[in-house]
Amino acid sequence: MDKIAQILDGMITTMNTVKPPRMTALRELREAENGSPLSILIGTILSARTRDENTSAVVRKLFARYKTAHDLARAKVPDVEKIIKSTGFYRVKARRIIEVASIIDSKYSGKVPQDLERLVELPGVGRKTANCVLVYAFDKPAIPVDTHVHRISNRLGLVKTKTPEDTEEELMKKIPREHWLRINDTFVMYGQNICKPISPMCGVCQVRKYCAYNRVNASSSLSKRRSKRR
Repeated sequence: MDKIAQILDGMITTMNTVKPPRMTALRELREAENGSPLSILIGTILSARTRDENTSAVVRKLFARYKTAHDLARAKVPDVEKIIKSTGFYRVKARRIIEVASIIDSKYSGKVPQDLERLVELPGVGRKTANCVLVYAFDKPAIPVDTHVHRISNRLGLVKTKTPEDTEEELMKKIPREHWLRINDTFVMYGQNICKPISPMCGVCQVRKYCAYNRVNASSSLSKRRSKRR
C-alpha cells in the first residue's frame, strides 16, 4: 500500500475511532435520492462561508421547489433569497445561481458541463467549485482544494505552498491519480473533526508518523523538556 493510501485509510480509522464524522455536504448531496450534477454545482456555490449541514438543508429545500435548471432560471430573485438566506451573502448568491441556471438551461440544454474548461466559464465558478462538480457529480478524478485540503496538505508536508491554487497544482503532480477522488472528502472531514486549524488533535491522529507538523512540534516539545532539566 502506498503512502497516500495509508494516509487516507489512517484518517478514516482515526475519525471512526474518535467519533464517526457526518458526511460532507457535497457527499450528502451526491448520495441523496434527488442528488444531481445541478444540485451539487449549486450546493458548492452556496457552501461558501456556511456550515455543511446548513448547505445540505438549503439545497434540499431549493430543489424541492425548483427541480431543473429551467425552473431555477425562471425563479424570482426574492423567492430564492428567502430560501437561501441562512447561507449568508444570500443576495449575491441568489442572483448568481439564477444566472448559472440560466446559462445551463440555454447553452447546455439543462445539463451541467462535464469538463473543467466549460465549468470555469460559468459566473462565479472557480477551479475549486468546478473540481467539486467533477468529483462529486461525475466521478471524474480531480482535486478540489479548500482551506482544509490546503492546510492538511501543508501540515503533512505533501506540499509547501501559500495558496490553494498552488496546492492543487502540486498535489496533482505528487499524488497518484487513483487517489484523487478520495482526497477532498477525506481531508475535509479530517480538517473539520481532527486536524483543526487551532488545537489539532495530534494525540489521537493515526497518520502523525507521516506528518511534518507533528515532527516539528514533537522536536520543539523535546527541546523544551531538555532545557527545563538543565
